[in-house]
This record gives sequence, C-alpha cells and structure tokens, in this order.
Amino acid sequence: MYGPNVGLEIGRRALLAQQLSLNLTGHNIANVNTPGFSRQDAIYSITEPMESLFGHAGTGVQIDEIRRIRSVFLDQQYRSESHRLGKWQFLARTWQQIEGIYQEPEDTGMSAQLDKFWNSWQDLANNPESESARVALREQSSLLINSFHQLSTQLSDLRDSLDADITTLASQINTTAEQIAELNKNIKAAELTGHSANDLRDRRDHLVDQLSMWINVSVLEQPSGSYTVFMGGMALVDGNSNLELGMEVESTGSNVTHRLFFKGTGVDILNPGGELEGILEARDHLVIDQQAELDLLAISLVEAVNDVHRQGYGLNGETGLDFFDPDTTGADDISLNYSVLTDVNNIAAGLNGETGDNANALGIAALRDQLLMRNGEATFNEYYSSLIGKVGVKSKEAQNHEANQLALLSQIDNSRESLSGVSLDEEMTNMIQFQHAYEAAARVISVMDSALNTVINEMGLRNY
Repeated sequence: MYGPNVGLEIGRRALLAQQLSLNLTGHNIANVNTPGFSRQDAIYSITEPMESLFGHAGTGVQIDEIRRIRSVFLDQQYRSESHRLGKWQFLARTWQQIEGIYQEPEDTGMSAQLDKFWNSWQDLANNPESESARVALREQSSLLINSFHQLSTQLSDLRDSLDADITTLASQINTTAEQIAELNKNIKAAELTGHSANDLRDRRDHLVDQLSMWINVSVLEQPSGSYTVFMGGMALVDGNSNLELGMEVESTGSNVTHRLFFKGTGVDILNPGGELEGILEARDHLVIDQQAELDLLAISLVEAVNDVHRQGYGLNGETGLDFFDPDTTGADDISLNYSVLTDVNNIAAGLNGETGDNANALGIAALRDQLLMRNGEATFNEYYSSLIGKVGVKSKEAQNHEANQLALLSQIDNSRESLSGVSLDEEMTNMIQFQHAYEAAARVISVMDSALNTVINEMGLRNY
C-alpha cells in the first residue's frame, strides 16, 4: 500500500543519493591539485513508480552511475600534439647545449684562437729570426689545438650523454607501459559489476599522457575497458601485457652507442616520436654533423698550412717539414709536428733560407684570406663563423617550434581542464545544494516517522 512506509523509503533513498553526492563533492575537492584527476558527479534517475489509489505514484530517486567528466576527443588531440612538444623541447635544449660548448663570441673561443694564430704568423713575418716570436707562434698554435680538442671532447661527451638519456628514457617507457598493463587488468576486474572504475581510469589516462610526451602513441579502448596502446605499428600495451624496449650495444667507430628495438621481435625502433625521437635525432645527426664540420675545419687547416710550410726553410736550414702532424684525422687528434714541437728553429719562415727571409711566414699568414673552404666560397674564419651562425639559427628555430607547440598544447589542456578540472567555487555551491537536499530528506523521514507513530501508537487510544 502506498502509505507512510513508502514515504520512509523515499526519504531513505533521498538521503543515500545526497550523501553520495556530498562524498563525491568532497572527493573532487580533495583532488583539486591531483595531476590527471577528472571531476566526478552522480547521474540521478527516478525510481520505478508504484500503483496507488490515484494512479502511478513516485517512489523517490536513485543514482544510476558515478560519471567521470572527460572528453576522448580532447585526450586524442592532447596526445597527438604532446609528442611533438616533447621532441622540440629536447632538440631546443640540445642546441642550447651546443651553443654553450662553442662559447661564441668569447676571447677564449675558437674564432678568437684562429685570429691569434694568423696574427702570430704575421708577427713572425715581421721578425723572422726572433726566437720569442717562434715560441709565441708555437704556444698560440698549441692553444688553437687545445680548442679543437676541447670542442671535440665536449661534443663526444654530449653524444655519450644523449646515449645515456636513451637508456634512461627507454627504462621509463617500459615501466610506464607495465603500469598501464597492470591498470588494464585492474580496471577490467573492477568493471565486471557494470560500474566504471573512474579513479583507476584517471591514473591510466595520466600515464598515457606522460607516455605521449616521450613517444608518439595512439590509444584504442577495447569493449572490456582495457587500452591497446600503439607505438607506430606495434602494440606497446595490449590488455594486461606489454612489449619492452630493448637496448643493444653497437660500435660506430670510436663511439659506442645503443641500438633501440622491441624485445622479443628484433624490430628496430625508428621515428618513435616525442622526446625519444628528439634524443635519437640529436645523438645520430645533430652532434655527429657538428663533429664532422669541426673535423673538416681541422683537416683543411692542417693540409693548407702544411702545404705552404713544407716549401720553406727553418733557421737551421731544414726544409720539407710539416707544421702540423700530417696524420691528423680530425679535431680530436690534431697536433703539432714533432719537429716543430721540439725545436722552434724548424718553423719555416723563409723560402730561400737567407737571413731575414719571411716569405713563407707571409704565405701562411695569407691563408687567412684565401677561400679554401666550402668549395672555394669561404675562408677558414668565415667557415667557422657560418658554423656558429648555423647553430644559432637552428637553436632559435627549435625554440620557436617549442614555443608554438607549447602554446597549442596549453590551449588544448586548458580546454580539457575547463571540462574535467575541479572548480572549487562550483563544488562549494554543489555542496550547499546537496546539504540542503540532505537536510530536507532527513526532514521527510522525520515527518513520516511521526505519521507512522500516530497510526501505530495513537489511533484508537483517545478517551471519550
């Protein structure tokens, strides 16, 4: 019968619904600063009505589900742009490191050392028989050589550091993929009851967001609720299993690097996107190209100076000697010829061996202005300046790409946050609303209890 007992049930259901809503509001407020959290709310519906003397009468309210406010479309947008930001952020940082290695323009930089090297030859030409001028030339040449060695060593160290970064990042990707697979298993088990495991899903989406900064991923949600996370054409995570990124040491000349592949498949990882692609590009192209440019400068300088130097005579009458070690293969092993290193009198300043002859020193000093680089289009100094200029341009380009991607990603993230983020003002308003509804439901129960008490304990007891 549709009587006070039904009213009690209506009040009970209302209390439970408003209590759950209050708890959800508290949960939202508690996680206002939790990364990856999506606000939650309760979806209300009317319970089944029941027959009464006056037709169908209501029986209260029920909560069908606890909804997680999140947009799949915005998630996909965020992840598709996130990997691009990860790549450009790393490339911008690497170019800045290369700029720091060159330290231009500085008095101790390579450009200044080259100028001082040519000036030392000019000083020797001005006083070809001066031992102090010869010693000064040898010392300045050593400083130039040290600059080559330092730059080459720092670039090699940077490449080793990048290789170590690949190992570290691969380990992080493996750990994250394993965690996503574990969450897939837990979510599938938790949702067997038909209810969404919202907090577990938030944790999983947050991990996928992190993964998307490191590599280019795409996500496919299965009917079971688990994610299949693709990296290129490979399923990095599929249900509760995941592929691992493997590292294999391989040697490329004097550098030992690691090859990246999927364990158990032997498939090499190419163009993975994200920060990982940025590291691979920096290690295998950026730094190697800089080393090659520097090596070319060192080899060309050695060959040009030696070609002129061999034609001249030292103070001791020796001729046909090289100034630099002719076996130089690059910036890392450039050095003075042993005969010059041990005896400055072997420096060939003249062409005929006569007293005061400075023709050969002038010839070497004149190399400064000769177009011997880039197929006869640049001098040594111009070549090096263009190298530095290229580094500056590439660094600025990477920074611009980073800034553009950051602005785009921030816009997408703001859209996600406006939808999924917790607003304290809104939650406080909801809390007051739910509180009043809870109090009203309690009042309903109190009134119905009083009505039942009248029916049970007072009807028929009145004295006449």
